[in-house]
Amino acid sequence: MAKTEVILTHNVVNLGGESDQVKVAAGYARNYLFPQGLAIPVTGANKRRLEVLKQRRAEREAHDLNNMTELAKGISKLLCVLTVKTGEDGKMFGTVTTGMIADQLKTQFDISLEKRKIHLEQPIRTLGDHEVALRLHTDVNATLKLRVESTTPLPAATEAEAAPAGKREEQRTEKRGKRPEQGKEGKGEKTEAAGDKGAKPQKGGRPDRGPKGDKGSRPEKPAKA
Repeated sequence: MAKTEVILTHNVVNLGGESDQVKVAAGYARNYLFPQGLAIPVTGANKRRLEVLKQRRAEREAHDLNNMTELAKGISKLLCVLTVKTGEDGKMFGTVTTGMIADQLKTQFDISLEKRKIHLEQPIRTLGDHEVALRLHTDVNATLKLRVESTTPLPAATEAEAAPAGKREEQRTEKRGKRPEQGKEGKGEKTEAAGDKGAKPQKGGRPDRGPKGDKGSRPEKPAKA
C-alpha cells in the first residue's frame, strides 16, 4: 500500500497532533484527511506553514494546561452525588460507569469532561463514598469525590429499628440510674421496720415492771396484843 507524508493541521486520534509530520496511506490522506482539512501535503509552501502551526499548537497547549490546572483545583473541592437503583438489600443493579459520572458532572456542576479522562481503577458496585481519578492533561491529574446513593427507600421496618436505637439506649441508661435510688428507699423502709421490731417483749411475757427499788407496798402485819 502506497504511503504519503502529510502535515497534520489538527489533532487526529491515534495519528498525531497539530504540526506533526506523519506518513499515512495515500488513500486515507486523499479520501479523508485532505477533504476534512485535517492535514496538508508536504510541499515546499506547506513546510513554511509548519512554523505557524507549531506556534499555534504551543499557544493552544499552554491555554489548555492553564484551564485544566484551574479545573483540577475546583474539582478537588466538589462532592459529586450520583443516585442509582438498588434492591431492598441495598445492592446496586450493575456498576457506575464513566459516562454516568461525566453526565452527572455536567448536570450538577455544568462541567463538560470527556469520558476518556475519567479513570476507574475498579468497577464501583457499592453505595457510599468513592474517589475517582481524573487525567485532565498529560501534566494534570485530579481526584473527584463521588458519593453513590440509592433511589430506593429503605424498608419501613429497618428505618423504625434504626431510628429509636439511640432512644432505647437512653431509656436503658435512665433505668440504670433509677435502680440505686429505689434500692436505697427499700433499705430505708427495712431499717425502719427493723427499728420497730427492736423492742422485744421481756422473757416470761410479764408486763413491764417499774424500777427495782420500788417493789410495791406490801400489807402491814397486824400488831400483837
